[in-house]
Amino acid sequence: MYRRILVPVDGSAASQLGLKQAIGLAKDQRARLRFLNVMEDHLGLSGVDIPAAGMDFLLSLARKTGERSVGEAAALARKSGLTAETSLLHGRGRRVSDAILEAAKKWRADLIVMGTHGWRGLNRLLLGSDAERVLRGTSVPLLLVRDDHSKARSGKKRGRKAR
Repeated sequence: MYRRILVPVDGSAASQLGLKQAIGLAKDQRARLRFLNVMEDHLGLSGVDIPAAGMDFLLSLARKTGERSVGEAAALARKSGLTAETSLLHGRGRRVSDAILEAAKKWRADLIVMGTHGWRGLNRLLLGSDAERVLRGTSVPLLLVRDDHSKARSGKKRGRKAR
């Protein structure tokens, strides 16, 4: 039985799928939920020369996006009759996956639920996989919910041709 479910959210379609699964599990298990957004301080812009004022604006925008992501997740939980904690973390130069693992340990989560894009090939190589890093580093069960919608939209779903 799960009592504390940590759910990283970022507003993406994959994240939404994980969120919905976590809410269903929390209802079934009578578990506590914590929605987490990790704000990347560098925003993937290393090596790009951006004036300080521009970077401040981008970080402010990232913070608002993170706050909106956890706020919308909490609202969806409330619609399902649940209450949830929310947390917005700054990456502080760490990988998102490391921040998720640290938050899970600190909060004593007994399950992590994450959406994943299911990237393969070059995309996975270039973009990496926070979900895979969490999988390799966690000491608690991890439920990965894969978003196949992006492949279906582009006609690249495994084994099927676009119609």
